[in-house]
Amino acid sequence: MTKALAPRSRKVRVLATLGPASSDPEMIATLFQAGADAFRINMSHGDQASKVPLIQAIRGMEARFNRPTTILADLQGPKLRVGKFEGGRTVLETGSTFVLDRDPTPGDATRVELPHKEIFAAIEPGARLLLDDGKLVLRVADHDADRIVTLVEVGGALSNNKGLNVPDVVLPMAALTPKDRSDLAFAVEQGVDWIALSFVQRPEDLMEARGLIKGKAALLAKIEKPAAIDRLDEIVEQCDGVMVARGDLGVELPPQAVPPLQKRIVEVARRMGRPVVVATQMLESMIQSPSPTRAEVSDVATAIYDGADAIMLSAESAAGSWPVESVAMMNAIGVSVEGDPAHGDRVHFTVMKPDPTTADAMAEAAKSIARTTSAKAIICFTTSGSTARRVARERPPVPILVLTPQAETARRLGLLWGCHAVHTRDVESFEEMVAKSKRMALRHGIAAAGDQVIIMAGVPFRTPGSTNVLHVTRLTGDELEKYGEDRAEA
Repeated sequence: MTKALAPRSRKVRVLATLGPASSDPEMIATLFQAGADAFRINMSHGDQASKVPLIQAIRGMEARFNRPTTILADLQGPKLRVGKFEGGRTVLETGSTFVLDRDPTPGDATRVELPHKEIFAAIEPGARLLLDDGKLVLRVADHDADRIVTLVEVGGALSNNKGLNVPDVVLPMAALTPKDRSDLAFAVEQGVDWIALSFVQRPEDLMEARGLIKGKAALLAKIEKPAAIDRLDEIVEQCDGVMVARGDLGVELPPQAVPPLQKRIVEVARRMGRPVVVATQMLESMIQSPSPTRAEVSDVATAIYDGADAIMLSAESAAGSWPVESVAMMNAIGVSVEGDPAHGDRVHFTVMKPDPTTADAMAEAAKSIARTTSAKAIICFTTSGSTARRVARERPPVPILVLTPQAETARRLGLLWGCHAVHTRDVESFEEMVAKSKRMALRHGIAAAGDQVIIMAGVPFRTPGSTNVLHVTRLTGDELEKYGEDRAEA
């Protein structure tokens, strides 16, 4: 077993998508060493069998580097597509009439099949239909149970099975397709840590997924539909984490509407103590170029200044020519931004009011103590991860060392801001808790001899949600000598 790597020098997490450019076990290990804290497996591409080696490679790497590593399985969701055309493609003229119907006959410049009956029932006159990632825009003029008559507002070439977006209507569609249910069951069986649910429109969409997961993974809601914005607080309350999925959100909304919505989603997620990931096109040019544009770097930096828990690479690490360089650039941006003396003030521009609970009050107190003393770290003992989430919500100025007896909890915390999770044996007493905190802080390089650390835990131990202890102590430096090198603990 390789000696565990030192904790990251940044608090924002980097989530890297795996794909053809990053499926080799050694490449995955290289991405981890370059700065990837978590890995996304996109269930939209390839079959389930092709995902097994990826999951095995991540778990093998986890053992090699002795660090819990996060796996997120991203479900495809209900993809809306038009049917096929005679000859494979056509051209829609701006100002012409175009019909979408239930007839499977190949289409032409006047009509095409739309194989989604739910749209016919929900669509309304005046609603927009966006084709091919918004390149073509149709406006509904009339409809019945079998036909939707539209006016082509923005025309262009259209080929077989292109995607369709319906931004102005909440569609009565299940968030989980039969493929999604199968992929979810597979992912849970394989032991992934997070399940990402695509195209969430309402809080009810999360209920079926949570029922199928049965607590074996955390549930992340992807916010990529305008309808989700209308019930954002309810959706965030029902999930364990949130993703600002700017791809489809930017198709269904004007581009200029996305930045303020990104800030709003990040703020709501932070306020509710849910980790939030900002995703899509963050370093898009690095799919083909070894360096990003200055605008892309500024985009990533903005997400970090806003206090996002994680920033995500999509095609850059999955299919691009420079996957390692893309991860390394994300890492470098994070280190640079967090090194800005103004970073702390900007992250706390969003005011986090603690809930009226003992645990929240103690998390706020831990942040305050860290800011006004020379404390080098906050150390959390947790079973479920709730203590760590409360502390991370406060965005303290020091690293958070999380000690947990649950491997699953340690892995899920890979998307949480500032957390370095360690899977270790539980403690039985207050004295043992303090001694172990000191040893682990020294062993993992979180603090050094002479440093102060802040310890948070719940007594009685092994009782989830019982955080009620806040203790400040100083490391003497001889804790490791007293304890020795028992690898079973580390």
